[in-house]
Amino acid sequence: MSSQDSSLSALVKHLGNLGEEQDQVSVHDIRQALGERSFGPFLAIPALVEITPIGGIPGLPTLIALGIALVAAQILFGRDHLWLPDVLERRTLDGDRVKKGMEWLKRPAGWIDRVLRPRLDWLTGKAGLRLVALLCILLCATVPPLELLPFASSIPMGAIASMGLGLMVRDGLVILVAALGALLGLGGTLMTVLG
Repeated sequence: MSSQDSSLSALVKHLGNLGEEQDQVSVHDIRQALGERSFGPFLAIPALVEITPIGGIPGLPTLIALGIALVAAQILFGRDHLWLPDVLERRTLDGDRVKKGMEWLKRPAGWIDRVLRPRLDWLTGKAGLRLVALLCILLCATVPPLELLPFASSIPMGAIASMGLGLMVRDGLVILVAALGALLGLGGTLMTVLG
């Protein structure tokens, strides 16, 4: 796959076309569209979808967090191919909602594609990948309680999306900044809960 084909704009366009062509878009359809070997899009795209107005659908942020946590767990344990249980694979979103969500993402995707580039690639190797996976799992665990506040779950999802995008283009600097932000956010949440 060329760098042009693997750009966020290309993925957003592809998923938007999927929403336009189908009345219902399943998680399986999305997985097939993104490919099975690259884990970055499977962290970034669902997290970005959660940040759009689609994320306001009750229960959807928790479902997205569950899917991301499953992907992250597979990264953590070194799997080569993505596996999702049938109950998640069969879940569907309204095609029109997917299309509108991807239209909303077009402009940010273009900006992200211009800003991200390969840097600090040692952070995108196996050790960095596992650190990202662990942080994603911890961030996903914060989503169900945050869902009680409208769009509050977009905060951990923003960090997950940034790390996933960093993996997609091998931008270790973005991963580092997102990971530090995630750690600060998790620390703040923990202090609030314990305090």
